[in-house]
Amino acid sequence: MATTELKSDAIFELLKRFLGTEEGVAVKNKVNLVYQFNISPKKIGIDEVIYTIDLKKGEVIKGQYEGGKPDATFSLKDEDFIKLANGKLNPQMAFMRGALKIKGSLIAAQKFTPDIFPKPAKL
Repeated sequence: MATTELKSDAIFELLKRFLGTEEGVAVKNKVNLVYQFNISPKKIGIDEVIYTIDLKKGEVIKGQYEGGKPDATFSLKDEDFIKLANGKLNPQMAFMRGALKIKGSLIAAQKFTPDIFPKPAKL
């Protein structure tokens, strides 16, 4: 696993805290799937940092899923993940143009929408 610092690290940390809230628990109960994200600083597949979002347990872990295979695995660049999490990148469009690669269940992948991410407070 790479030790690269990514801008998306902060979003995963925010998501980890969000899943402990009442709203986060509702999201976890609704989705109830496990996702793995392979985030690359510049090019997909190179120097990836792996995160697991376990919406069965309500956890965000830096590293691979250890409970078998995740329901879906997403590979994308750090900057595209930021746009996806902020709702500025449509996941379907990103997939069609090759900016987002998916392994595993496409049905599970479709349940992972930008709505899962907490919205940052506007100052």
